[in-house]
Amino acid sequence: MKKIRIIPRLDIKGSNLVKGINLEGLRVIGDPAEYAKKYYDHGADEIYYWDTVASLYGRNNLKDIVTKTAKNISIPLLVGGGLRSIDDIKTILNAGADKVAINTAAVSDPGFIKKAVSYFGASTILLSIDYKMWPNDSFKKNINKTVSHSDLKDVSKWKNHYQVYTENGRQQTGLDAFEWAIEAEKLGIGEIILTSIDKEGIQKGFEIDLSKKISEKVNIPIIISGGCGKISDIYDLGKHANYEAVSIASALHYNKFSIKELKEYLSKKNYEVIFHD
Repeated sequence: MKKIRIIPRLDIKGSNLVKGINLEGLRVIGDPAEYAKKYYDHGADEIYYWDTVASLYGRNNLKDIVTKTAKNISIPLLVGGGLRSIDDIKTILNAGADKVAINTAAVSDPGFIKKAVSYFGASTILLSIDYKMWPNDSFKKNINKTVSHSDLKDVSKWKNHYQVYTENGRQQTGLDAFEWAIEAEKLGIGEIILTSIDKEGIQKGFEIDLSKKISEKVNIPIIISGGCGKISDIYDLGKHANYEAVSIASALHYNKFSIKELKEYLSKKNYEVIFHD
């Protein structure tokens, strides 16, 4: 029986919960602490906060929201965005977070993964990999430079390469997402969050190809994020990728289904889920 965790993702801009499509066009949804409490009451296994504008300020601005939320929930609280130093991580953990997700800091200095894991432990440090599909590997080695897609417009003929992005999906890195996941595991990362920018917010199903490749290659837990629009999307993903959790935003924010309904469905499909009292 396959175990699975359900993790609502709450993207934050300033003091507001926001949601967009492909990490762009953010619209205000409501108060993040209220939504976190609602999802906690509805049976979420973890809550994932992501600071969408952290790169603009060079730091994570979620301390007050995390402190407020941590007082009202007793499930793990994962926080990411703008965490670029040991002190940044200390601050957000002291505010009430249980785990952190790093992206830009790890891309800029892969050795930071080793440093953070050594200091806080592998179970506390997650790697966030935001990625887009590319027609070829022309982006590789163009570190932090913007390169264009080829003239091959027919997506069906693309060879399914995937580039890592930072700065909430704005900055190309020149890194191959599959290779980066393998390297991060060797550096000691405890868990990986895979977010398909192409699928994010569209609600038409998860990205399958890279999710499958990475989940078959690494031996650490994988969280899949981006694209869930209906309950069956999670079951369909499980036919291909070996994941430990899914992170969901739009479908929950817009009441496409509840966490309880999702867990009841997955339980009937022979998934092991936890029904929190």
